[in-house]
Amino acid sequence: MKLAVRAETILERLALWLGQVPEPLFETHISATLARTIMAAVELEIFECLEPAPLTAVDISARSVTDPGATTLLLDALVACDYLTLSNGRYALASKSRKWLLRSSANSVCDKILLQAVEWRWLAHLEDFVRTGRPLDFHTTMSDGERDLYHRSMRAIAGIAGREVGWRTPVPRNARQMIDLGGSHGHFAASICRNHPLLNAQVLDFPDAIEKAAPLLAAEHLGARVVHIAGDVTQADLGSRQYDLVFMSNLAHHLAEKQNFALAKRIARALRPGGIFVIQEAVRPASPAEAGQTGTLLGLYFALQSKSGVTSWTVADMNAWQADAGLKPLKARRLHTAPGWVQLSAYA
Repeated sequence: MKLAVRAETILERLALWLGQVPEPLFETHISATLARTIMAAVELEIFECLEPAPLTAVDISARSVTDPGATTLLLDALVACDYLTLSNGRYALASKSRKWLLRSSANSVCDKILLQAVEWRWLAHLEDFVRTGRPLDFHTTMSDGERDLYHRSMRAIAGIAGREVGWRTPVPRNARQMIDLGGSHGHFAASICRNHPLLNAQVLDFPDAIEKAAPLLAAEHLGARVVHIAGDVTQADLGSRQYDLVFMSNLAHHLAEKQNFALAKRIARALRPGGIFVIQEAVRPASPAEAGQTGTLLGLYFALQSKSGVTSWTVADMNAWQADAGLKPLKARRLHTAPGWVQLSAYA
C-alpha cells in the first residue's frame, strides 16, 4: 500500500508525467491538512451527527456546537476528500466513513484517529531524533489519559485484521495453551481461541497496561479462556514446555536486536514439542528500492518513539532470531487485511 499524488484531469496527468507538479507540497501541506481535517471531524463527532440521516451544515453545527461558517468549510473539505457526500444541501456519510469512522461500527478506528493528535506531537520531534539519535520513549511520558487512549487505539487497529489473524495463525493440532506476549487488549488471542475451542490463552503485559486493557479484554466475552498475566516480556519466566503457541504481535519493534534474540531462545524453551512461535510485525523491506513505503515509514516512526531507538525489522532479521533459537522458520505470510504486516512462524 502506498500513498501518492493522483491526477484528477488529463492535463494534471500530463503535468505529473512531465514532472511539473510540485509533489512535495502535496505530500506535506495538503496531506497534513487532510490528516488534521479527518482528525478534527472525529474529535468533533461530525460523523456521529450524520449516522442517523443526512443533515444541513446549520443542523450539524448546532448539534456539534461549532461555528456555522467554519463547520461548512470543514464539511466541504470532507466532501472533496470523499469522506462525505453532498446532495440538495444535505451532507451524508460516504461508505468509508460509515465503515471506519463511526464508533458504532465493528470496524471503527476512531480511537486511533484520536491518538494521532498525540502522535502528531511526537512526530514534531523527528528532526531532533535524526540530529541526535535520541528517541522519545513515549511509553514513559504518556499521561494517564493518553495511555488509556493508546490501548484503545491498539485495539481498534487489531480489529481490522483480527478475524484474518484468528483463522490464519497456525496452531498445532489439539493445542491447549498459548501466550500472547505484550498483547494488551488480547483481541488477537481471543480471535485465535474462537477458532480453536480447546485453546486457552494468557496475555502477558505490564501491570499498568493491564489496568487500561482489562475492560477491552473483558469485552471479548471469553471469560477464563483468555486472561491477563502481569510481567515484563524481557524478564518474565516463560518456563519449559508450557505452551503450544507463543504469539507476539507488534512487540519486536519495541525491543533491541539482542533482546529479540534472547527472547526467542526463552520462547523456544517454553514451547512444547511441535509448538509454534509466531511473530506478527510490520516489515521493513530489505532495501528501500523494494518500494515498501508503509514498512519503511513505520520503521522510521518506531525508531523515533522507542526508548532504545530500534526500528521495524526485515523478514531475514526475524527469521534469524527463530533459527538461532533452534526453531524451524516457515515461509512468511502477508496479512491481506493489514498491508505491510506479516506473520513469521517457526516450529519447535
